[in-house]
Amino acid sequence: MLSRHQWRLAAISTAVIAFAATSGSALAQKKYDTGATDTEIKIGNIMPYSGPASAYGVIGKTEEAYFKMINDNGGINGRKINFISYDDGYSPPKAVEQVRKLVESDEVLVVFNPLGTPSNTAIQKYLNTKKVPQLFVATGATKWNDPKNFPWTMGWQPSYQSEARIYAKYLMKEKPDGKIAVFYQNDDFGKDYLKGLKDGLGPKASMIVAEESYETSEPSIDGHIVKLKSTGADVFINITTPKFAAQAIKKIHEIEWKPLHIVSNVSASVGGVMKPAGLEASQGVLSAAYAKDGADPQWDNDADFKKWIAFVDKYMPGADKADGSIVYGYGVAQTLAKTLEMCGDDLTRANVMKQAASLKDFAPDTLLPGVKINTSATDFAPISQLQMMRFKGEKWDLFGEVISGDVTN
Repeated sequence: MLSRHQWRLAAISTAVIAFAATSGSALAQKKYDTGATDTEIKIGNIMPYSGPASAYGVIGKTEEAYFKMINDNGGINGRKINFISYDDGYSPPKAVEQVRKLVESDEVLVVFNPLGTPSNTAIQKYLNTKKVPQLFVATGATKWNDPKNFPWTMGWQPSYQSEARIYAKYLMKEKPDGKIAVFYQNDDFGKDYLKGLKDGLGPKASMIVAEESYETSEPSIDGHIVKLKSTGADVFINITTPKFAAQAIKKIHEIEWKPLHIVSNVSASVGGVMKPAGLEASQGVLSAAYAKDGADPQWDNDADFKKWIAFVDKYMPGADKADGSIVYGYGVAQTLAKTLEMCGDDLTRANVMKQAASLKDFAPDTLLPGVKINTSATDFAPISQLQMMRFKGEKWDLFGEVISGDVTN
């Protein structure tokens, strides 16, 4: 039989083991970095609410509304989202200033969906040095998929080079003798598309007869369009942001130039580009899509898209459902919500990136059927599939198959 002293020691050791076990599980259950608590997750964002790319500002407004909806429904794993969004005016120096404020003053957990290739380029090294997630950036530059050198930066939408390779495939098949004029924004955004197009055309890159760039500070790009018409090109590739895309479509129509016209996906918004350019001027323009079109009645009875429609009606009353930026903002916000949900009670920055790199066949309500999000530790490009579409009447008509823009050779 055990002595009283031995019983006491046994009881103490049992209590110590039990305490250690419960403490261990408590510690395992909840891990926080700056920006996360039992009740709140702070999400930082920068968006061009002013300046030459201000048409994209509605993305930030959509995300704000989406997180309000999440909070109204109890938050994510019981935590409310505190979404802090600042205007950077599409200016890299301003982007740096605002992101420093988010990280050092507001102390956010992640910087989510900052918009624009120039702005994201300016903040990338800072955020990676600080080990703060630069998550689901709102730009399709190929360089966001570089987990080896920039493990804290991840893209979301298809890369510009992937998209441009799809256009190259289409042109080589449908217009192999075409003469291509490329009009592009003179920065990383425009140059990335141009590289993808040339890579996709390969030996047929000689089809490009003219390359013309513009600066975002230019009030009008009409002169460039007149100049490109004079080259005799019968294919026009419009690599621009919404304001300039609308100007180009309108001017081409005014001067009665009738090339096969392809506009980049980032400027394919019916409400933000096609309507301002004029529906008559927009007829026949081509692009590619990975998301459903809020202006297209074919999605009215789509079970998933009905959730988006209900969201806009309740949280963004009066908003233009034809504005593709609202579809975009919802889809990327839903992806962040899914990632944070997967984090459970381990809301460390490292785990946020780990979960973001573990998405498997995730399909936000707004993506086209067949387009799914997949990531891994070596693949930081969530979406790589698109489908060609043609503008007809007041909406885009999809045609052909969903195509992957990944490099397979």
